[in-house]
Amino acid sequence: METTAWIWIVVIIVAVALIVLLMSRKRREAFRQKRDEQNRQHAAEIRSKAEESELQARENEARAMRAKADAEKAQVEAARLRQEAEQRQSEAQDFRSDSEKHLHKADALDPDADTERGRRAEAGVDADTRRDADADARRDADAGRGADAGRGADTRREADAGRDPRAGTDTRRTNPRE
Repeated sequence: METTAWIWIVVIIVAVALIVLLMSRKRREAFRQKRDEQNRQHAAEIRSKAEESELQARENEARAMRAKADAEKAQVEAARLRQEAEQRQSEAQDFRSDSEKHLHKADALDPDADTERGRRAEAGVDADTRRDADADARRDADAGRGADAGRGADTRREADAGRDPRAGTDTRRTNPRE
């Protein structure tokens, strides 16, 4: 029986070895599956982050394009305003030139005009003061303020006398030639 016992021992050892081998394979397979599942989850997280980064990059690009378009729009608006300002400046210069021509023509026709300066001797502060005082007096008279309307007449008299009624100073010219 010794041979048969040895055969049975060898068969049992081989069977145990096969069982251990099968179990270790299943274990390795389970470990591999677990590792693969973890890798899949990690890859999914990385993909998700990559998609978020891509979306954020697109949003940043859109903001950049919008900012660039706004800047270009502002440049166009600035150029338009600059052109409009130049046009208005030109128009103002034309009006100023026309005004000067009319003034020279009026001075040429007026026998009381100061030929040296090309303007009337009474022009300037006196005429402006008189115009302001007349406007104040008319406004007071139209408003029907009673005593205040009389003040407008006083203002007119002061303006005619060469005093600025608002400042209380004498604005008459001191040049003897005028």
